[in-house]
Amino acid sequence: MSVKIRLRRMGAKKAPFYRVVVADSRYPRDGRFIEEVGTYDPTKNPSEFKIDAEKAKKWLASGAQPTDTVRALLKLNGIL
Repeated sequence: MSVKIRLRRMGAKKAPFYRVVVADSRYPRDGRFIEEVGTYDPTKNPSEFKIDAEKAKKWLASGAQPTDTVRALLKLNGIL
């Protein structure tokens, strides 16, 4: 089972809002997930990123791989 930390799209058409979730890589983008660790709202200026750093670090330590976008967001917030 390959676990990924990735974005799950929410919100209306043309107004995206994302939840940062930990999910099995075989599940669909907006499908089943293991745990929610944060949120990302790119529509605000500046964009808003909230994450539970302890949960994210726990998942990273146990082998979860962040996607490219999530990796960049984690680096901006000093978690990676």
